[in-house]
Amino acid sequence: MTGPEPPQQPVRLSAWVHGHVQGVGFRWWTRARALELGLTGFASNRPDGRVHVVAQGPRAACERLLDLLQSGKTPGAVDNVVVDWADAGAPMTGFHER
Repeated sequence: MTGPEPPQQPVRLSAWVHGHVQGVGFRWWTRARALELGLTGFASNRPDGRVHVVAQGPRAACERLLDLLQSGKTPGAVDNVVVDWADAGAPMTGFHER
């Protein structure tokens, strides 16, 4: 008989979202999805029109958020998502729009 799955080490997802993603509720939508998944982090407008999403938590939850960002069902229109994975950094609280 096997025991429960060991807890996943937290990871940090950094996603640079390209497309028509500013001024359309994209950061608010991302924050709502991240909180539903139990993630911490932020979504920030960048001067070049991208949104930078940083999410921290279990890898499976971060992967689900990434799937949602790429789903075509977001506010606005996502053209491309550039992704970087890392070990979780300093603990964050909440998920914020910047």
